[in-house]
Amino acid sequence: MPEASKPEVDLFADIPRIAMATSSSFSAYMVQGQTICPEARKSPQYLFNISTSSCKQLVQRNAVSFSAYMTMMRLSSCRNPLKLAMTERSSQRKAVCCSAMDVDNSRASFLPGKRFQLNDVIEAQQFDRDTLSAIFEVAREMEKVKQNSPGSQILKGYLMATLFYEPSTRTRLSFESAMKRLGGEVLTTENAREFSSAAKGETLEDTIRTVEGYSDIIVMRHFESGAARRAAATAGIPVINAGDGPGQHPTQALLDVYTVEREVGKLDGIKVALVGDLANGRTVRSLAYLLAKYQGVKIYLVSPDVVKVKDDIKEYLTSKGWNGKRAPDLMEVASKCDVVYQTRIQRERFGERIDLYDEARGKYIVNKDVMNAMQKHAVVMHPLPRLDEITVDVDDDPRAAYFRQAKNGLYIRMALLKLLLVGW
Repeated sequence: MPEASKPEVDLFADIPRIAMATSSSFSAYMVQGQTICPEARKSPQYLFNISTSSCKQLVQRNAVSFSAYMTMMRLSSCRNPLKLAMTERSSQRKAVCCSAMDVDNSRASFLPGKRFQLNDVIEAQQFDRDTLSAIFEVAREMEKVKQNSPGSQILKGYLMATLFYEPSTRTRLSFESAMKRLGGEVLTTENAREFSSAAKGETLEDTIRTVEGYSDIIVMRHFESGAARRAAATAGIPVINAGDGPGQHPTQALLDVYTVEREVGKLDGIKVALVGDLANGRTVRSLAYLLAKYQGVKIYLVSPDVVKVKDDIKEYLTSKGWNGKRAPDLMEVASKCDVVYQTRIQRERFGERIDLYDEARGKYIVNKDVMNAMQKHAVVMHPLPRLDEITVDVDDDPRAAYFRQAKNGLYIRMALLKLLLVGW
């Protein structure tokens, strides 16, 4: 059989559109006005106009069946026609040509009305760059939502339960404000460790099974690392990790990256100093995971030895080509960085070892001298609350971004609630 070098035949000239699911590979599916992928029955389906397609073998009559292997399922623009990469070789039978194709479809799953890719928000590793960018776009839309404005009722009829087993001001209030600003309602338990049935010995799993019967989404902070994952495994509704002991705080990391992008203007190629309690600080752990997703980011780790970053984070950063180092001199590092991310030394993580807490506290403080060493475009961030690790005379400096950072938490959490409950 002769082989065509460049297929010019319109394989689907009589077929107006073909539906494809977002599977990484397709096999043995029929084209009769519609393509079916049995491996991706649960995936969202999209309609594309196809002028040239691909196949390994063709069958007689009016139907065409073939096996195709898809790679790079990315769509450059969700509103533009799909772009197909043509193949290196093709075969011909009954005057119909076929070839392999690559589909660029990265934005297709972010179309309005599509389901959010995640069922729960548990850790920073769940997010890729495309999803982060799409979430940030939604957050920017949330900034425009005002009382009685379009979008202010998109969560009407939904109930959010907040279960906080550890103290919180910004995280709990920003989630509750986010839910109410979108028309939803809130059921809240503050200090659940003492004032819920946990004080009577009820297991976390039993609490989750009970609370999910009253609500549509659960936001939980817990004192044990891994508690959010246990809750998500138990619940039949979305669970958001609002901090699990020394584990992670993914929504804080999202708002941190969102703030960096807004303040610095970019995420690739930035220099960031993570300062303070890098062993127990769940915020810096989650932030490190997200920063590693961007190109050319240089991370400096500045901390007392007693609270230096743990091996799992170092190993992850190294696996991602970590461009950074541990640095003892905050003043020197501050002069190089775009972001100084300060954290407090967490007294509650030291138990009875007050001596170790005293050894760590007060060693690295952002004051006027540090601000004078920083570049004019650089910013200081802090997940808050602060003690004495940023002096109050820094607050009036326009590069002090921590209160703007806290406000951004509202928009990120509005975006997450909207996405988890009603989708894109």
